[in-house]
Amino acid sequence: MSELDVEAVDDIDAPAGIDAAEYVLYGGKGGVGKTTCAAATALASARDDTATLVVSTDPAHSLSDTLEADIPATPTRIREDIPLYAAEIDPEAAVGEGPLGVEEDALGGVGELLGGDGMFGGGAGGAAGAGQGEDPLGGEEGLLGGSMPGADEAAALRLLLDYVDDDRFDRVVIDTAPTGHTLRLLELPETMDSMVGKILQLRERFSGMMDNLTGMFGDDQDVDAEAGIEDLQELSDRIEHLRGILQDPQKTDFRIVMVPEELSVVESERLLAQLGEFNIPVSTVVVNRVMQDPSEVLGEDVDIAGPNHADCEFCARRWQVQQDALARSQDMFRGHDVRRVPLFAEEVRGERLLSVVAACLD
Repeated sequence: MSELDVEAVDDIDAPAGIDAAEYVLYGGKGGVGKTTCAAATALASARDDTATLVVSTDPAHSLSDTLEADIPATPTRIREDIPLYAAEIDPEAAVGEGPLGVEEDALGGVGELLGGDGMFGGGAGGAAGAGQGEDPLGGEEGLLGGSMPGADEAAALRLLLDYVDDDRFDRVVIDTAPTGHTLRLLELPETMDSMVGKILQLRERFSGMMDNLTGMFGDDQDVDAEAGIEDLQELSDRIEHLRGILQDPQKTDFRIVMVPEELSVVESERLLAQLGEFNIPVSTVVVNRVMQDPSEVLGEDVDIAGPNHADCEFCARRWQVQQDALARSQDMFRGHDVRRVPLFAEEVRGERLLSVVAACLD
């Protein structure tokens, strides 16, 4: 890890002349190289003297290793020579603060009824009383309906909402969690609207039981349920604001990352279609770990080892398989900018190889 002393972002003067942030998001299945691409993009951006924040919402926490720096959970400057800031959101820690940023019992105990671990459940216990054969809603669980995201996802989103609206940064690069988590977060506005309505129904039906419920599931303190519902609505509005940003191609560049394998091509096509359902434009598709000489990918000579297809039968056969997948991806993603990143002989960590990756993405 780097010995560089980090400086909290609150101690940094805000850059002047900022009109609006530019957002670059890398999405895709787990293990395809989203973190590498995000780190490379952020590093190149900061080297151009652009105040850049790279945020990882992936629970794997590999951004620190990739950038070879200790990255905390809040935006922190990690380089003294360039304006590069980073944060690795810790969903578990954020859940301890309340997944939605509201008091856990702000709904008069109803929050506990919505799931076994906080407002959104997501814990191993499932709904309140599950595992004990209890039915605290007396058959009214149907009011909640639908599948809710886990508390960790809601907490990560709450923090992300704070970061994307921070005008201290010219650019925000986001290393998203694996596809399923990201798509569930994009469904939150409709889910939240439905949630608020169903909470109101529950409060109406159980208004006479609220004092008892508060004693059972809360801490016997007075609570302001209406304020809790207002907090939920405010969060829903902020999520809708984020979706508006994601849907604006002038502000956002969403990039799908895949590897040159048949299954990955199919999964990426599915992700492209799902993002289309949310009206989120995708400009770039990144094909990572291509068994092609780095010099060929970059179009210039670089002193980096590449596969020897002439002397390595495995390399040659693997390259043939990849070529089939590459041909399909070129056809399938016609109209998109398809970029290739070579497979390196060593793990991509540190500025040297990240600079090469950034050149491939440029």
